[in-house]
Amino acid sequence: MRQSIDPRNSSAPSLRIYKAAIDDAVRIAALINAAFVVERVAFDGDRIDVEGTRLLLSKGSFLIAEAAVGGGDLIGCVYVEPRGDRCYLGLLSVSPNVQGQGLGRQLAYAAEGFAREAGCTAIDLRIISPRAESLLPIYKRLGYAEAGIAPFPSDVPVKIPCHYVVMVKALE
Repeated sequence: MRQSIDPRNSSAPSLRIYKAAIDDAVRIAALINAAFVVERVAFDGDRIDVEGTRLLLSKGSFLIAEAAVGGGDLIGCVYVEPRGDRCYLGLLSVSPNVQGQGLGRQLAYAAEGFAREAGCTAIDLRIISPRAESLLPIYKRLGYAEAGIAPFPSDVPVKIPCHYVVMVKALE
């Protein structure tokens, strides 16, 4: 049985968040690609494939959110990878048909709880620069602060110049 993770300040009692298993890789990749279509302003193609998802599952964990009613549809996920006393948060994805309902916030809180349980004192994330205008205010409201920039991978062909905006949050 999979153990549910209780995100703080959860306002959706019909939501179940838990650590993914390797057999969830296909569903996770499909969800991420659906949620990240907005990044096609910067580059073409899918954000991740099933093998890339499996690779991430070998290094870290995905927390996945399912609707507790309606067949347990996968509606959100977030990647978390403890790195010493810090944790990386990435690929925060919410199904396009339920965006704007607070699920992203709940997944971020669940990721922070996961990081605390892993003994981490801070959590880091990166935003691609073309999405910074819309995403920075959201993460700032969640307590994250800008910590600099990092180069975008040179092996990813881009349509416009891109870099990462690095954000960090201290965990109490």
